Amino acid sequence: MGIVTDFVRQVASILPEVEKPKVKSALTNRLLWTAVAVTTYLIMAQIPLYGVASGADDQMSYTAIIFASSQGTLMTLGIGPIVTAGLILQLLKGAEIIKLDFKKPDDRALFSAGTKILALIVTFAEAVAFMIGGSFGQNLPFPTAVTIIAQIMFAGLIVILLDELIQKGWGLGSGISLFIAAGVSQTIFWSVFALIPAGSTYFGIIPHAISTLLSSSPESILLRPGGLPSLVTLLLTVAVIGLIVYAEGIRIEIPITSTKYRGFQGTYPIKLLYVSVLPVILTGALLANLTFFAQIVWSRFNPANSSTILNLFAQFNVADPAAGPIGGFAYYVSPPRGIEVLSVEPLRALTYVLFYVVACTIFARVWVEIGGLGSKAVATKLLGANVQVPGFRRSEGSLEVLLDRYIPVITIIGGILMGLLASVSDILGVFGGGTGILLMVSIFINYYQLLMKERLETMMPGLASFLGKD
Repeated sequence: MGIVTDFVRQVASILPEVEKPKVKSALTNRLLWTAVAVTTYLIMAQIPLYGVASGADDQMSYTAIIFASSQGTLMTLGIGPIVTAGLILQLLKGAEIIKLDFKKPDDRALFSAGTKILALIVTFAEAVAFMIGGSFGQNLPFPTAVTIIAQIMFAGLIVILLDELIQKGWGLGSGISLFIAAGVSQTIFWSVFALIPAGSTYFGIIPHAISTLLSSSPESILLRPGGLPSLVTLLLTVAVIGLIVYAEGIRIEIPITSTKYRGFQGTYPIKLLYVSVLPVILTGALLANLTFFAQIVWSRFNPANSSTILNLFAQFNVADPAAGPIGGFAYYVSPPRGIEVLSVEPLRALTYVLFYVVACTIFARVWVEIGGLGSKAVATKLLGANVQVPGFRRSEGSLEVLLDRYIPVITIIGGILMGLLASVSDILGVFGGGTGILLMVSIFINYYQLLMKERLETMMPGLASFLGKD
């Protein structure tokens, strides 16, 4: 462990780093830096990679929402390497393979440095995998391949630094969350307002509706062929957002009292979506990696769909493999997007929903245990915070028994609900995708709560000092 620690510290010392501000910046300045980071990300998502032909296969289009990526641009990988590196290290820490105490500044700095280094390693590995899979074209000259990988590595480092900029106090919240929310919001905005030509009308539903109402075929506003935005999908998107906001507010509140400050009473909330949207992210990443791996195997060993055994795993269209699987296991766990496709492929829709719900439930249950959210871990934290539940002995065992009544059940119900919301929304073709909507709403709710807290501390500075804030 000492050798690994020394290696991480030495490598981190030569990597660029964003220093923490010496004093806490004003809220206006942090909002400004947050806007700069998001704008930089959006600009990078529009800059094409040099050496990549336009129209190259988009093998990872299904990860665009989860990883805030844009195929063929500097943001081809998006935040994927950061998310992957963070999850790997969190899992290792949760399993106590990596022993770090986040109460110690040195251990926190070591974990951050390790995440940065691992994220760069993952960036390089994924860039090479894209080359092998032919995402940027077949038989590229070696200098061109090296140039493309170098651009992806540079962009990956910039994304890491932008995330550091926000998380270390120059901005507000988390860069990863911001980039995801920005990408989903941009998708929804274009689906509603885009003036991009689509046949004889426009892509966005609002321009299309205005154009259509001036013609003699207003019925095309409700449903449009080819998966184009329609009034039905707009209404479904609004309904899903409302449902997620409602579900976010459902919680069980356990009364607590302080053993240190006499007279203090409060509640410990256990939300219905207890593990937040992490199971959805993990399930989406699992499906994305499954399809990506299936396409690599298909392109190398079964390009003509001639192998009976490999066909059970995945089949792709020989003329257009980037369009997604057309058969095998990978096909039945991919979403039939849109109401028109749903009516033709109900079995595929059913298997996709079942797989998504089961995977979300499993990931939710596993993450509760290894992520420090289980009954025993929460009981330990409550005792460490000098609080107790009225009517129960102040012991870890007693609190654990109480929490066991709620946390395991809510975890499973929440996993099922998130799986249903994400998968059904994907099938119905809501703007931004089911996973994207879940992530966006959760992120915006967290930012709303964060802004309210910052505003309270700005208006009442004494409260911040009372709470021990900077």
